[in-house]
Amino acid sequence: MAAAAFYDLEGTLVSTNLVHTLGFYSRNQQGLLRSIRKSATTLLSIPVFAVTDQYSRMVFNDLFFKRYKGESEDRLRFFAEELFEDVLKPAVFPGAFSLIEKSRSLGLRQVVVTGALDMSVKPLMDYLGIEDYVANRLEFVNGVATGRLVPPVLASATKASWIRTFAEREGINLSTSFAYSDSMSDLPMLSVVGHPAAVNPDMRLRQTALHHDWPILNLK
Repeated sequence: MAAAAFYDLEGTLVSTNLVHTLGFYSRNQQGLLRSIRKSATTLLSIPVFAVTDQYSRMVFNDLFFKRYKGESEDRLRFFAEELFEDVLKPAVFPGAFSLIEKSRSLGLRQVVVTGALDMSVKPLMDYLGIEDYVANRLEFVNGVATGRLVPPVLASATKASWIRTFAEREGINLSTSFAYSDSMSDLPMLSVVGHPAAVNPDMRLRQTALHHDWPILNLK
């Protein structure tokens, strides 16, 4: 059976996080006043985002993506390339390309599993040369975001469930596969493969990796 390398994205392959993307869209509203108001609201919400993310990634997602309510789907897609050029491309960690290339040389299928938005990461996936990826999707009604995500919401255990389903469908042997993440919230995703690795890990994940003798990589 084939094997794969599963990557978290933000904090693992790039230094940005979801708030950077929201901040970019907040600055690019229709009209200066709306941009200022949206940017200020995003800035003031950062402490709340940080606390809820530590408490529960699912609660964080529910709170965070409500900030997209009322956004035009066309406008979000229109600015995706600019988001990539201005925010995401410069944030790719120097070691990300070498990790991906080494993984490819081993014959591993490259797969990104991220809680970011699909429309915002597609140009980045093209840049990294990764065809297989899954990301969160905003719900739109009549072309306007409702502030909700289309299930399944990718976070924590849901990522691991998606990987299991993907592996069964594509004939991937998880015991010989690899997974990379920076966050303790992705412990289920790391635990589902035979070769987990902590990348630029937070303190809790670093301790877990040391305890289990997992590789710890620094791509910065």
